[in-house]
Amino acid sequence: MSIPSFVIGIAGGTGAGKTTVSRTVAETVGEAVTRIPLDNYYEDLSHLEYEERAEVNYDHPDAFEWELLREQLDSLLMGQPVEMPQYDFEIHNRRDERVRVEPSDVIVLEGILSLFDEQVLEMLDLKVYVMTDADVRILRRIERDVIDRGRGLEGVIDQYLETVKPMHEQFVAPTKKNADIIIPEGANRMAVDLLVEKVEAELAPGDPDADDRAFPLEVGEDSPTRVDLDTTNRSVD
Repeated sequence: MSIPSFVIGIAGGTGAGKTTVSRTVAETVGEAVTRIPLDNYYEDLSHLEYEERAEVNYDHPDAFEWELLREQLDSLLMGQPVEMPQYDFEIHNRRDERVRVEPSDVIVLEGILSLFDEQVLEMLDLKVYVMTDADVRILRRIERDVIDRGRGLEGVIDQYLETVKPMHEQFVAPTKKNADIIIPEGANRMAVDLLVEKVEAELAPGDPDADDRAFPLEVGEDSPTRVDLDTTNRSVD
């Protein structure tokens, strides 16, 4: 493992496909990639009753424990393992157990506000925003929350209209300006393949073939590249 690690931030609205992008990168590249879900850094709300926790606005930046995230990212970049918290969406709170995360060559931070915090942005080597139409995202959100998390349809729709949508417009969508890469229409296969190629090139800096690849993603923050690739191979966040 090389120090420092290459850190990727993947952001986007709920249901955009960012989790699929990060998982595909991790599964394709292998053990060299460590995934850090931003959801695990929701504040510990053990002091609140379940009913009170259910009413918290989890799409607002204040819902996250940014200081802990910064500390643990910094530790991983220094080559030190961390004890990452785990979040349980059914109880709206952290679990008691933590997971030991070892430092690796590539770290992927994934979540709706991965490109929000200024100090976290400074730790990222590559910033990705996954952009998908709102109607597709809400359908994915309903499918995930109702089927996978056992929540009521009416409650999911109310939450989307009252907090998810306005918080996306106020806090999540504006972070697109911080991205080096914008992947439209979710985790399309061709765009993800390009991202994987970039990661693999970072893992083999001494490979002249890797260094000489024509890879159009090395751009400044002021003019992010839009990876406009037409494909129907889309996945769900």
